[in-house]
Amino acid sequence: MTVFFIGAGPGDPELLTLKAARIIGACPVCLYAGSLVPEEVVACAPKDARVLDTAPMTLDETHAEILAAHAKGQDVARVHSGDPSLYGAIAEQIRRLRADGIDYEIIPGVPAYTAVAAALGQELTIPEIAQSIVLTRMSMKSTSMPAGETLENFAISGATLAIHLAIRNMREIERVLIPHYGADCPVVVAYRASWPDQIIIRGTLSDIRKKVRDAKITRTALILVGPALKEQQDFVDSALYHPDMEHVLRNRKTPAA
Repeated sequence: MTVFFIGAGPGDPELLTLKAARIIGACPVCLYAGSLVPEEVVACAPKDARVLDTAPMTLDETHAEILAAHAKGQDVARVHSGDPSLYGAIAEQIRRLRADGIDYEIIPGVPAYTAVAAALGQELTIPEIAQSIVLTRMSMKSTSMPAGETLENFAISGATLAIHLAIRNMREIERVLIPHYGADCPVVVAYRASWPDQIIIRGTLSDIRKKVRDAKITRTALILVGPALKEQQDFVDSALYHPDMEHVLRNRKTPAA
């Protein structure tokens, strides 16, 4: 048997990949993170499948379900939100699978920050303004951050920041980032991006905290910060399609004689 770690995407069932849907539809056991993955995503599981919401379960309990499936030779769809490689808590699960000699495979999913960019109708990498995206989080009550992986250090780059698990720490984000990005730097807070109740809040580092508080958003939100988020701005065209940019698929045009 095989345990398939499946990225369910940000929430919209239609953003589930074809491969992910096919595997969920074939596995007799489906374990999904119900706090972040809607039931509609796993609705394609076989009618007689064992489908469990792992939100109230411990790591030991979920692994016990996998061991039981392994004893029966049953494949397991282990469904996580977004892409399982990012804050999916799959590393400790994989460690146990390896110790028990159980095969596994990872099926990537659409990450939340791309769903937010789609909702904004914007590109996040703007020529000469921002060409890097930092995916990070803040410690708060979760696992501590490694030394050096701080907002201060990331802010020095001026890159677009995608900050996870930090919606209750807006005051600290404001304090740390304003000296580097400026008080008028654009900020976007996306609550449950791609879900039917999605909320997108635009603001700046100086006013976003109040807007979030007024909207009563306290969980399941992604914070984007950076100059690339400005709605209207002047920037140069990408060199990729410039007529003077020669590459293997396009030769430079020679002026007519």
